[in-house]
Amino acid sequence: MTSTVPALGTRTAEGSALQAVLLDMDGTLVDTEGFWWDVEVEVFAGLGHTLDDSWRHVVVGGPMTRSAGFLIEATGADITLPELTVLLNDGFEHRIGRTLPLMPGALRLLAELAQYEIPTALVSASHRRIIDRVLTYLGPQHFSLTVAGDEVARTKPHPDPYLFAAARLGVDPARCAVVEDTATGVAAAEAAGCQVVVVPSVAPIAPAARRTVVSSLEEVDLTFLRGLMTEMR
Repeated sequence: MTSTVPALGTRTAEGSALQAVLLDMDGTLVDTEGFWWDVEVEVFAGLGHTLDDSWRHVVVGGPMTRSAGFLIEATGADITLPELTVLLNDGFEHRIGRTLPLMPGALRLLAELAQYEIPTALVSASHRRIIDRVLTYLGPQHFSLTVAGDEVARTKPHPDPYLFAAARLGVDPARCAVVEDTATGVAAAEAAGCQVVVVPSVAPIAPAARRTVVSSLEEVDLTFLRGLMTEMR
């Protein structure tokens, strides 16, 4: 595993109530939500089925067990969930081996958080094998901890991944800023009690209490994230 776990004990950035930043991966740091759909379309075409484009909004941002299970049921494809999971992960890994576009502002934000020693975790519904491959592009040194969807009993939209990350970092979830791109991820972060910044990737998401919507990561920096915590007081 690439995860590194700091010693427990709450750590607060000097002069700020912000204790940690927890970031989603697909569609948030890397421009891959479309990749997953393309792979799903290709795999099901090989099984003799055409996916309805409206299903894209159903499967985006969720755990593979949910999205793959939905597509099997919707198409009636003669394949088991474990078999389909392998095909989807293989296809995605092959695709990102050719190219992996990062979201605008992603590396700049990660570098700033590292510079000021803000505890930072990557929290994704993707499996460990995919996270480890993507980390070669993002830089594993930018993260104190990484959490994969196949390493928690319940992944997004349940709060478990974010609660797990906060506990391992030794911080209060209410003092964590989460950056997400889909309704599924937002639901998980909000259920965990975190302050959420949303950069919608596929479907629009409306602002709400403890939820700030921006158009790009280029609008997000450490001052912005600390300001969200100041507004909570």
